[in-house]
Amino acid sequence: MTGELSAQVAPAELGYEGALRPATLAEFVGQEKVREQMGLLLGAAQIEGRTPDHILLAGPPGLGKTTLSMIVAAELGVPIQQTSGPAIQHAGDLAAVLSSLVPGEVLFIDEIHRMARSAEEMLYLAMEDFKVDIMVGKGAGATSVPLELSPFTLVGATTRAGLLPNPLRDRFGFTAHLEYYANAELEGVLRRAAGLLDFPLEQAGIAEIAGRSRGTPRIANRLLRRVRDYTLVHNTAPDAESVNAALSLYDVDEHGLDRLDREVLRIIVDRFAGGPVGLSTLAASVGEEAETIEAVVEPFLMRAGLIARSPRGRIATSLGWSHLGRTPPPM
Repeated sequence: MTGELSAQVAPAELGYEGALRPATLAEFVGQEKVREQMGLLLGAAQIEGRTPDHILLAGPPGLGKTTLSMIVAAELGVPIQQTSGPAIQHAGDLAAVLSSLVPGEVLFIDEIHRMARSAEEMLYLAMEDFKVDIMVGKGAGATSVPLELSPFTLVGATTRAGLLPNPLRDRFGFTAHLEYYANAELEGVLRRAAGLLDFPLEQAGIAEIAGRSRGTPRIANRLLRRVRDYTLVHNTAPDAESVNAALSLYDVDEHGLDRLDREVLRIIVDRFAGGPVGLSTLAASVGEEAETIEAVVEPFLMRAGLIARSPRGRIATSLGWSHLGRTPPPM
């Protein structure tokens, strides 16, 4: 029986991420304004028979930047080459990628703000004139050799648009700012994913997952997978009760806080009397890197209204105290 179950589940597991990724703008759920803008940009380029303007996708992790880059290529019917900013640490790395592009190809650079400065400067000319200058030789005998490139569309993704230098940001013809999803939009994402996975989750269960997904489709799909795993192993009905049991097992509470989120909030409230507490002190208290607290935990806790920043550090709000079942001190 176990082997039979594995044989049935394995294909779905192997293609999980790919199966849930929308292939067209029409299939993409949420971000309506961005979808309309991109549809206009791509449609005009196809009518005129040219490569579309370069596109910058900015927003928090998990909102669909990589998916949208793949949709751009799919809508245009061209191949896509993917890389990331940290992988491009020298101008030569970028030159090798650019010279391998075929006409019309989409180049997707994730976390583009983390590219090396020398590569950024090379990218300026490549984006505007589809050529780069390659330095041959060293010292006084070095020579600049121009290299013509095939026309291409650059799609850059960044979680920190403010770190992009202005000359690079200004060379993108269109910048899309992705926003966190409302619960109703996340329910649409989950219904589509549940249908693709042939997992008949009840509406109450879908709403429960959406409410714990922090406004992020990637998290919603991950929690859906955990709930599906729970119903498979425990042979339970795909309903709200199974959702609550599964997410409780994985320490995801009714507001979407996980173990680390609650620990950070608890440290501020219990150990530092609600704060203020500095970032480095807070990170040391929970045994995590300061970058993790600042980039992963803090944005959600602030957006949920559970903590706030002050000139002296992080403080717990009255809502944060209440979330832990504590009574805030009198003002």
